[in-house]
Amino acid sequence: MPAPQGGTWNPKGGTAINRRASNYASNTKEGFEVVSGGQDSSTKPLADEGASPAQPSWMKKQCIGLKDIFVQPLNILLIFVPIGIVAGKMEWGCLTTFLANFIAIIPLAAVLGASTEALAAHTGQMLGGLLNATFGNAVEMIVTINAIRAGLVSVVQQSLIGSILSNLLLVLGMAFLAAGLKTKESSFNAQGAGTNVSCLVLSSLALTLPTVFSYIPETTPEDGVRLSRIIALVMGFVYLAFLYFQLRTHADLFVGEEGEEEGEVDLAVSTSVLMLFGTTLCVAYCSEFLVDSIEGVSEQYGLPYSFIGLILLPIVGNAAEHTTAVTAAYKGMMDLSLGVAVGSSTQIALFVVPFSVIVGWVYDVPMTLDFQAFDTTVFLLSVFIASSILGDGATNWFEGLMLCCTYAIVAIITWFIPAATAPRELLAAPGVSVGSSVFV
Repeated sequence: MPAPQGGTWNPKGGTAINRRASNYASNTKEGFEVVSGGQDSSTKPLADEGASPAQPSWMKKQCIGLKDIFVQPLNILLIFVPIGIVAGKMEWGCLTTFLANFIAIIPLAAVLGASTEALAAHTGQMLGGLLNATFGNAVEMIVTINAIRAGLVSVVQQSLIGSILSNLLLVLGMAFLAAGLKTKESSFNAQGAGTNVSCLVLSSLALTLPTVFSYIPETTPEDGVRLSRIIALVMGFVYLAFLYFQLRTHADLFVGEEGEEEGEVDLAVSTSVLMLFGTTLCVAYCSEFLVDSIEGVSEQYGLPYSFIGLILLPIVGNAAEHTTAVTAAYKGMMDLSLGVAVGSSTQIALFVVPFSVIVGWVYDVPMTLDFQAFDTTVFLLSVFIASSILGDGATNWFEGLMLCCTYAIVAIITWFIPAATAPRELLAAPGVSVGSSVFV
């Protein structure tokens, strides 16, 4: 395209960039450079017609990318990251520690989401969503290890189920709502979503059967522990096979829809990975202090333990995925959004849940797959409604609203579940052994 008079054509933005000097001006026209200087003017062929404008250096591009991520109004809350850590270390009180770390996780989640988008632009939306879900679940795995070491089996079980529910209902619903603000109907890769849902159906079966098994007459808690450990190994094998299926043999099934173009990315892959890793460590650190302070806050303000386990802890632990999925959906990257929301649910169900059982095995704590009747029932119904919505490969804001309302119903019910015994008191009750692998 010929350049406008008085400038050279910028192929990226399609705009004219004027360059003026005191004694000369250059114009580009039909392959010739017209140089004007005073009264004289001469025309000569361009030295290199295919020459591109000078690109910024690698370091400058990284600085620009980091500036775009950190120079945001919300990131002023990052000041609460050191405050929350100090509050937890210095034991300033459960309420102060809770509030400081809760606020600190909000901007950290935004930074993690921006870093994931930068990485997804290099690796593709599906792999980018997979990486984000892995980094986000690293927080839950750290919290799971600490909670199991403390003997909080019931809290771990409820928080894991709650994490799946929050991703499958709340995050997915908010993502569909965000996409509905811009488009009447959004499309996504139905084959990839269907495979994830199939894995969730399998995991729901793996969690339901041990729960039903515990009600069979003449079965012992020791049998339930052994059964859970065997099933956990099978689930871990299925997850590894799913990764091989998704990334190697059938990667074409998880290719994103065409037309979801991403903007130019300044951050390199190495910088994005370092950002993801460093931010996840900060989130994990703040989440640990947050979890430690929740029990004290609940005792002072009367929050039900079921509500804490199923609702509060998962929302905090999955803050990174929440931000990324909703932001990506609003920008039209539906496959990245589903890769984070549904993919994270699959990872928790097929990887983090069996991981928690293995951790209990290592620490000689009776962590089982008996997740109680209410939790497994909610899980089954949530997988059912999600599968019915994701089956056609298209969605709208109303379907997102239904998912959010389903999550609200679950949250309301958990608020009214009576908390007869606190988790630590339950583990200290007669007949329960924390240091052995059986309930007696």
